[in-house]
Amino acid sequence: MTDTLTPPSRGPQDARPRLLAIDWGTTSLRGVLIDAQGRIAARRALPHGILQVAPDGFAAAFEQHFGDWLEQAPTLCLLSGMVGSRQGWQEAPYCPCPASFDALCRSLAWLPAMNGVPMAIVPGMSVVPPDGVDAVAGVPDVMRGEEIQVFGTLRLMQRRDGLLVLPGTHSKWVQMQDGAVTRFRTFMTGELFALLTRHSILGRTTDVQAPLDETAFLQGVQRGLRDEALGHLLFGVRTLSLFDTLHPAQSSSFLSGLLIGQELRDMQPAAGDTVALIGNDALALRYRLALAQLSCDTVVFGDEATWAGHLAIQTHLTETAA
Repeated sequence: MTDTLTPPSRGPQDARPRLLAIDWGTTSLRGVLIDAQGRIAARRALPHGILQVAPDGFAAAFEQHFGDWLEQAPTLCLLSGMVGSRQGWQEAPYCPCPASFDALCRSLAWLPAMNGVPMAIVPGMSVVPPDGVDAVAGVPDVMRGEEIQVFGTLRLMQRRDGLLVLPGTHSKWVQMQDGAVTRFRTFMTGELFALLTRHSILGRTTDVQAPLDETAFLQGVQRGLRDEALGHLLFGVRTLSLFDTLHPAQSSSFLSGLLIGQELRDMQPAAGDTVALIGNDALALRYRLALAQLSCDTVVFGDEATWAGHLAIQTHLTETAA
């Protein structure tokens, strides 16, 4: 990962921060200060998500944690994540897809300036599948926080098209075409894994603390790729343990592979495609292994995707205002 996100926008003698970028989620609060040369000059991470803030306390909480950065007079402060939800500082309505980067920038929710610094919240995105795309047409899908990572990744890759995957509690598969989000789908893979291992019979024979067993994981991926009902496939994790085919240290990896395999079965990425993975190394490794089974190449991005997305918006606003 590099701390340089983009070429400088101002002269080398201008030491003022270019951007104060904030990622404010449900349970965590992160921020970076980006200098005039497009480099991350400072980082800050706090366990102070939106659930720990009173409905009318966001401005005060922000001032408490980032007031000293505001005093450095950045040209803009951008906030993304759940801070723009109904439970956040101010609701930023979803930007409907298909949506270009310009459409996202035009949908920013502006807050009152603080210490003279303009403040805006990045909106999430929504998509309503048309007839013939999903089994139940008209069921919406949404994301909030991932959109900034998606556009940041495109900027880092210098591409306008591609398939991007954001593994996590609610994994997202995002299709980009000509610089726009045309479609995305969400899978509750991480949450389902947690529920099954904590609150179902599968938890009795699953060691979630065991390290990744690649062989068992890939066996699970292959089973998950089958065109069979998930409920039946999940019961197989139980019976494989009963017949001592899977031991507890293997069951966790097998179950993870099975659930991820179901994602691949539904999305059907094409052999030879390069898929961009955005997330932590541990989750990215699992998706890299799974996608390799379908002969897909992968490239991985971490936190830099978030901050590159923020900076891309700031740059776009500056250029369109000129």
